Amino acid sequence: MLRTILKYGTIGGLIVGLLMALTIPLVRGTAAEPYGMAIGYLTMLIALSTVFVAIKRRRDHEQGGVIRFWPALVLGLGISFVASLLYALAWEALLPMMGGDFIGEMTAKAIADQRARGVSGEALARFTAQMEQFRRDYANPLYRMSISFTEIFPVGALVSLASAGLLRNRRFLPARRPGAAD
Repeated sequence: MLRTILKYGTIGGLIVGLLMALTIPLVRGTAAEPYGMAIGYLTMLIALSTVFVAIKRRRDHEQGGVIRFWPALVLGLGISFVASLLYALAWEALLPMMGGDFIGEMTAKAIADQRARGVSGEALARFTAQMEQFRRDYANPLYRMSISFTEIFPVGALVSLASAGLLRNRRFLPARRPGAAD
């Protein structure tokens, strides 16, 4: 099972890293930027489809068409863990290439949004201090990687739950037998 986790987790991580590297430059600073988060989560789902493929392959080819929920879930979570680690590493590699002060721009925008909503005085000062603390924390690569990891791993956990739940039913997308009529 470890070999399957590493294989499909690596494939998923490479897919999400590559898609992130391709989409960030295309989306940033364009009319599509407001949809950047949706595009990002869509790329995660595409990459994490490896969880479903791995569980189905294990069920159909290694276990005679049957897999129990818990082993399927463990397999999916393992794949999601590896893919999430690679996602965090890909973000670390891409961050310097993005140019500018990404987190500085984000915190400045958040503070400006609070001002536009009419927040002022002590509440604005408290929010500004929180944003500055976040900016300082985000400068730490371990903190940054943990934030990146928590962006994708919950998606992988949901994909793992859904895949394990669906594929434990042997009648759901059964394996095709050689020579079966089409």
